[in-house]
Amino acid sequence: MTAIVERSQAIQAKVPFIFEAKLITLTVHSSLEAIGFLATISSALAKAGIPCNAVAAFHHDHLFIPVERADDAFSLLNALSHNSAPAVI
Repeated sequence: MTAIVERSQAIQAKVPFIFEAKLITLTVHSSLEAIGFLATISSALAKAGIPCNAVAAFHHDHLFIPVERADDAFSLLNALSHNSAPAVI
């Protein structure tokens, strides 16, 4: 079973945790039918050697990045958002 909870909640409930992550919510309003959005982001993170656990939600997607790599992920995502151009079809 997997539970995504705040660290303080796990400690209070005396539940051991094995992956401490920083939550990054992508504030782009993405459709559940959008194709390739998370793939583009996870590929960029993978190329930078940054692990990512993604949760796709109704309006926003959420990334769980290891705490020690969160600053790197923020920098990469910020650069990605400023360098992206609309696709030409």
